[in-house]
Amino acid sequence: MSRKKKSMAGRGQIRARKSERIPAHFPERRTVFWVCLFLVAIIWVVFGQTGRFDFVNYDDQKNVYENPVVEKGLSLSAVGWAFTHAQVANWIPLTTLSHMLDCQIFGLHAGGHHLVNVLLHTANAVLLFLVLRQMTGSLWRSAFVAAVFAVHPLRAESVAWVSERKDVLSAFFFLLTIGTYVRHVRKPSRIGYILLLLFFALGLLAKSMVATLPFVLLLLDYWPLKRISSFSISNLKHLLIEKIPLFVLAAGACAATALMPDMQTIISNAHRLPFSERLGNALVSCVIYLRQMVFPSGLAVPYPIAPDGLSTWKILLAIIFLAAISAGVIAWRKKSPFLLMGWLWYLGMLFPVIGVIQISPDAAHADRYTYLPEIGLAIAVTWLIGDLSIQWKRRQLVLGGLMIAVISALTICGHAQTSYWQNGQILWSRALACTSRNSVAHNNIGYVLYQKGDIEDAINQYNQALEINPNYAQAHFNLGVVFLKRGEVDDAIAEYNQALKIMPDYLEAHFDLGAALVLKGNLPEAIAQYRKVLKIKPDYAEACYNLGRVLLLNGDWDEAMVCLDKTAAGSPASPARWFDLGNEFIQERDWQCAVVCYRQAIKINPRLTDAYANLGVALSQKGETKNAMDAWQNALDINPDQIYVLNNLAWMLVTASDATLRNGAKALALAQQASQLSGGNNPAILRTLAAATAEDGNFALAGATARHALELAAEQKNDALVATLQKEIQLYEAGKPVQDSARE
Repeated sequence: MSRKKKSMAGRGQIRARKSERIPAHFPERRTVFWVCLFLVAIIWVVFGQTGRFDFVNYDDQKNVYENPVVEKGLSLSAVGWAFTHAQVANWIPLTTLSHMLDCQIFGLHAGGHHLVNVLLHTANAVLLFLVLRQMTGSLWRSAFVAAVFAVHPLRAESVAWVSERKDVLSAFFFLLTIGTYVRHVRKPSRIGYILLLLFFALGLLAKSMVATLPFVLLLLDYWPLKRISSFSISNLKHLLIEKIPLFVLAAGACAATALMPDMQTIISNAHRLPFSERLGNALVSCVIYLRQMVFPSGLAVPYPIAPDGLSTWKILLAIIFLAAISAGVIAWRKKSPFLLMGWLWYLGMLFPVIGVIQISPDAAHADRYTYLPEIGLAIAVTWLIGDLSIQWKRRQLVLGGLMIAVISALTICGHAQTSYWQNGQILWSRALACTSRNSVAHNNIGYVLYQKGDIEDAINQYNQALEINPNYAQAHFNLGVVFLKRGEVDDAIAEYNQALKIMPDYLEAHFDLGAALVLKGNLPEAIAQYRKVLKIKPDYAEACYNLGRVLLLNGDWDEAMVCLDKTAAGSPASPARWFDLGNEFIQERDWQCAVVCYRQAIKINPRLTDAYANLGVALSQKGETKNAMDAWQNALDINPDQIYVLNNLAWMLVTASDATLRNGAKALALAQQASQLSGGNNPAILRTLAAATAEDGNFALAGATARHALELAAEQKNDALVATLQKEIQLYEAGKPVQDSARE
């Protein structure tokens, strides 16, 4: 062999060795990486802006920033609470725990909560791409479906709304379940099936809408997994048996959701619209979602239910349109099985939220409901175009340009739609611009205006909401809040009663009505309202506290103590709560109630000096001089340098009507200490020092001290103290002490 041939052979061997080291599918793996990176990039272009967004007044307050359990972060008790309480009529314990974790990490900084949603949505888009590619073996079609899912404007509601964490979190486990199922189908194992059940259970705990997943898996068995050739009973039997544990989990999650206390109201109100109207709305909504997927314009939240029902012609057109598509995908099922799979995925996943069972009294449909269902449509359309374009000239160039154009347009529109979620005012202004007769938007922008102090504009918005829907309980309640703030108690009571007439178990309305009735002096009815609150929500600590307070005012001492003990015992700051309550009664000059509260605070914390000090004031006002003096002495035993306690006790030792309680020498020592601590320039304390000096027998010094106090009081323009000192100076000049005078 010639040297040249040997050289060529050597180069061939080198190339062969290189090809052995580099797998044939290595370039595709690299492409997969770049596709994933691209998905991450476009998602953050669209949704990264949410890191600067606020919460919105659309369930965020109930789910996060005004939820006293969630905002405290994670704890063992909080975990138990999440599993036993519904959140805004949704049993979503895993989602609730994720909100708690956010609060633990970010506090109530909304940007952190938003970015967690974005991270989950990013993971979902990448998972969708990887799972779809795993099932079909098609890289670019899978990439396009994932990109459409990633940035479509319809995703804004699910990603940019903190309360819709349940969408992105449940979808994460939904896609993990599908990926695990595909792997299990191709390589069955017990561990794989256990993981399948685990991921599905976690998805259900995030949002029960994913209960339709077993149905979706059956569709995937048809295409692309090709485990069955038709949907005959014989073909389906084995696959249905295989999925029985999944159906059991789904049924259990739905039952748990339905049995939550907050869900009872939703279920009892489910027939607010006649069945025919709900069915018509469901059919039309299916078509609207199709239009929004192709032309995502005018998106808003929420879309109001037509007040007089939908026109018959709209419903008929929807039936014809949906029937035509259904007939088409059935006719093409052999040639293009992905069409039937995608169409049934869409319809099946929409069914729980389409409105046949009315889950919202205000919304005809909602963008968030399309988060998972429209994946089926995207698959069907993408694969159809891919197959139809096989014979096209320059196919790659045309399809590549089409993909770039669609993804670019959706990215721009998605970014714009997401920007409307930056705060409540922008969100509701957008809703009013895109919809008509939207009572929810009027009510919610009214609340935003009220929070900003624009009271008149807020009232105007509430009234517009009630013009559209006179039976809108929340708008009546919000009007009541405004009237109560303005001191228009009668109008507030009327609005609260109207809200309760519409929604008898409206907890907040009962609570605020109780507060308004207290202001009117109608204590028995206020007590009745707080009892109703506790019947609806037995663990409502603030309602129990308020009930105890009103019972104290009403003279029901024993029951009041039971209520207040419950709230105080459950709080680490319970002595402070009793102390604060006593201060409220002091301001209202209800000395008896104040005494009860201060004594309870002292019982819990025997070294609470301020409670002893204020207890002495309340007892002295009640005429219990000896007990008042004992309370002040206890305060001084703990902290001897309390100026006003020293002053009060000194004054009482001088002026007590019971001669056995008077003690001039002790009073003088206490008054001198108080004067020294105050710097010797407080006229009220100098007045006490003068009185103690006189009681001790030194009237000349008493007069001089009182005249100095008089000069200071005159400088401070304290006319009442000036007049009092002038009278007392006359007593000292006459050689008489001050006794039986008005006590401080």
